[in-house]
Amino acid sequence: MSSQSKPVYLKLRDMIAAAIIDGRYPEGEMLPSVRALAAEQGANPLTVAKAYQQFQNDGLVEVQRGVGMYVVSGAADRLLSSERREFLSREWPEIRARMERLGVSVADLLSDA
Repeated sequence: MSSQSKPVYLKLRDMIAAAIIDGRYPEGEMLPSVRALAAEQGANPLTVAKAYQQFQNDGLVEVQRGVGMYVVSGAADRLLSSERREFLSREWPEIRARMERLGVSVADLLSDA
């Protein structure tokens, strides 16, 4: 699925996952509120809530009623592992096929050209 055809909540989910993996939202820290992230991203709060719900369903965040959502311990490692699997099984085969079609080699990728 190309980035353009992905639903907005999945794009937000990918952005949040990257921020957790990168440590911008560290384990044990609170995620931005639904409204704050919606305003920051120019998204509908219901869309942000749907992305957050996905993390909650996957056990990567926990809700403290009246306080907010917190990144659980081990979330970054679990996300990194699942994102790697997803990349290697879905994205890499498409990239590799395109490289072959265009005659792009690994050396081409590593050169400054």
